[in-house]
Amino acid sequence: MNHWIVAPIILPALVAPFIIMVLRYHLDLQRIFSVAGTVGLLGIALTLLAQASGGEVMIYELGNWQAPFGIVLVLDRLSALMVLLTALLALPVVLYAIGSGWDTRGRHFHALFQFQLMGVIGAFLTGDAFNLFVFFEVLLIASYGLMTHGGGAERLKAGVQYVVYNLLGSTLFLFALGTLYAVTGTLNMADLAVRVAEIPAEDTALLRVGAVLLLLVFAIKAAVLPLHFWLPASYANAPLPVAALFAIMTKVGAYAILRMYTLVFGPEVANTAGLASDWLPIAAMATLAIGALGILGSRQIGRLVAFGAIASMGTLLISISLFTPQATSAALYYIVHSTFATALLFLVADLVMERQGRDISAVKPMPQTGLIAALFFIGAIAMAGMPPLSGFIGKLLVMDAARSSTDYAFIWAVILISSFVTIVGFARAGTVIFWKSHDAAYNPEPDPDNDDEIVKEPAPEPYPIVAFASIFLLGIGLAALTLFSGPMMEYAQQTAEQLYNPAEYINAVLKGGQE
Repeated sequence: MNHWIVAPIILPALVAPFIIMVLRYHLDLQRIFSVAGTVGLLGIALTLLAQASGGEVMIYELGNWQAPFGIVLVLDRLSALMVLLTALLALPVVLYAIGSGWDTRGRHFHALFQFQLMGVIGAFLTGDAFNLFVFFEVLLIASYGLMTHGGGAERLKAGVQYVVYNLLGSTLFLFALGTLYAVTGTLNMADLAVRVAEIPAEDTALLRVGAVLLLLVFAIKAAVLPLHFWLPASYANAPLPVAALFAIMTKVGAYAILRMYTLVFGPEVANTAGLASDWLPIAAMATLAIGALGILGSRQIGRLVAFGAIASMGTLLISISLFTPQATSAALYYIVHSTFATALLFLVADLVMERQGRDISAVKPMPQTGLIAALFFIGAIAMAGMPPLSGFIGKLLVMDAARSSTDYAFIWAVILISSFVTIVGFARAGTVIFWKSHDAAYNPEPDPDNDDEIVKEPAPEPYPIVAFASIFLLGIGLAALTLFSGPMMEYAQQTAEQLYNPAEYINAVLKGGQE
């Protein structure tokens, strides 16, 4: 077996308890081990991508128990890409947390950070639907600790709301898994795909119920309208470096939809045809529209970026919901872009909040205002999909893929109008924060009864060079995605072809990798 497949789960699972049990009183050593673990994770992810790029589906059978009876991890092009994306995001985020001093504002930040990586990567690699639930729960536990890091009443309130809503989603997940197991007798994804196709058409009512429940669970994780309302308050009130890491969290929901509804409930499976493609495009377009309007109406910079994350998920899910190889390849390109762009904006928003407060208002100029304004501009045009960055290419790819849909004109209209609204919203915020603050004639008197309007002197970052360098790393990622869009699209197209040819995945899992 290929032991590299389990390595990205084992590494953070070992680093996190080591930090808690051995290094809890030594912050500098925690930082060293956390960064070293993340760099090691990046190296493993690059190795897995190189192994998967040949097109072979590789498996790892825990305890050497063959599927469908044992726990199986599966490496293919899609899972390798998502693991690498997680590692590429994690490194600048952990560096920013160190550079900005956020890791000193509460306990066990680095241990929770590593547990979070374990949960995310496990969700991408698992070949079993029940273990997908298990890794979702690991995500929930770690993300709650990270959300409430640093304390505060509003942060705790948002964290409780986040946990309660996601626990309801977890309960629904268990109902869905129980229903599917009752019908098929298995939860291994490859075995599910075989058994779902064999069920007689007249006996599929309960199967379709389970499939719909599962789609609702993934829609909650992906913040699809009307199941999105937990995200703005949760992300805006969380420590913004944590929110930057959460840029990959909604992608877990999108990944799960893509995996399950191409492998198990694929468009060619007559028993479940149309379950996702009938309503998901409408919900995705509504999500994009609400996200854009939220950007336009936001009065706080954290909520501005949170609604940007919702809008980007709407664009992504429009492409996924078409369920064609071309649309899926466009979605894969856009997943990488939106993850980097969202994380970059959350980190920039944290710089602004530390200097001017959470409100989008004109106050005195902040330190490093020119550099922060430039970074905000880069993130804004990337999120809005303006040239020359990868957002423009990503939206063009999505719109081109939508031409195969009968509703392509409506899809184009929603994407273009929402992009325009997004541009206006970010331009308004940038103008107020960075330009009006320098207007000598603009000198509003703060309301002494409103704490949000009183601008306190910012606490300087302990390592400002590290904080800014981490944001530049994300900007370099966006630039690289633009410059190397050709190779990236080639890989995405190969990944989409592999997804829509599930026989290779099924054979590799059920035959233990032996033909």
